[in-house]
Amino acid sequence: MKPMRLIGMGVLVLFLGTIAPTYAQQDQGAKPEKQQQQAKPRKQQEAKPAKQEQQQPRGQQEQQQKQQQQQAKTANQNEQRQAKGQQQQLQQQQKQQQQQAKTANQNEQRQAKGQQQQQQQQARTQQNQEKSQQHQQQQASGQQHQQAQGQWAHNGQKDSRGHEYNASRFGREHHARFEENGGRYYNGRREYSYGGYWFYADAWPAWFYQQDVYFVMGADGLWYAVSYDDPSLMFQINIE
Repeated sequence: MKPMRLIGMGVLVLFLGTIAPTYAQQDQGAKPEKQQQQAKPRKQQEAKPAKQEQQQPRGQQEQQQKQQQQQAKTANQNEQRQAKGQQQQLQQQQKQQQQQAKTANQNEQRQAKGQQQQQQQQARTQQNQEKSQQHQQQQASGQQHQQAQGQWAHNGQKDSRGHEYNASRFGREHHARFEENGGRYYNGRREYSYGGYWFYADAWPAWFYQQDVYFVMGADGLWYAVSYDDPSLMFQINIE
C-alpha cells in the first residue's frame, strides 16, 4: 500500500508541477494585456486635456478678437461722431460769424444811407432857404422899382443893353407856363425863351413853375417876371 501512495503522490506532484508553469505563463501573458488596457485609457485621458487645452485657447482668442473688433468699431464710431460734431460746431460758428458780419454790414449801410439822406435833406433845405431869400429880395426890389416909377415901361422903350420893350410881345396879355426842366441849360444856368429873347435868373422860385407868368420891363429899364394870378409875386430877371 505504501508504494501505491507514494506513486500517487508523485503523479500528483508531477501534475501540479506541470500545471503551475502553464498558469504562470498564462498569467504573465494576461498581465501585459491588462497593463496595456489600463495604460491606453490613461493615455487617452492624458490626451484629452491637451486637446481641451488647445481648443479652449482658440475659443478665447476668437472671443478676444471679436471683443477687440467690437471695441475698435465702437472707437471708430465714437471718433466719427466726435469729428462730425466738431464739424457741425465749426459750421455753426462760421454761420454765426457770417450772420454777424452781414448784420454789421447792413447796419453800416443803413447808417451811411441815413447820413447821406440827412445831408441831402440839409442841402435841399439850405437851397430852398437861399432861393426863398433871393426871391424875397428880388420881389422887394421889383416892388420898390415899381413903386418908384409908378408904371411899366412904355412901348418902344429900351433897356441899358438896347433890348426893346414891345407891348405886342410882352406884358400881361402874353402870359405862359414854364417847366422846371424846360428851356435850355446854358453857361451853367437855366434860360427860357420869351418875346424873342432868352431870359435867366439867379434862382427861379417854386411858384414860377406852378402858375402862368409874364415878362415885362419896368420904367427903370429892368426886366421882371410877374405872376398872372397874383401880380404881387414878382422877381427880377436878366435878358440874354
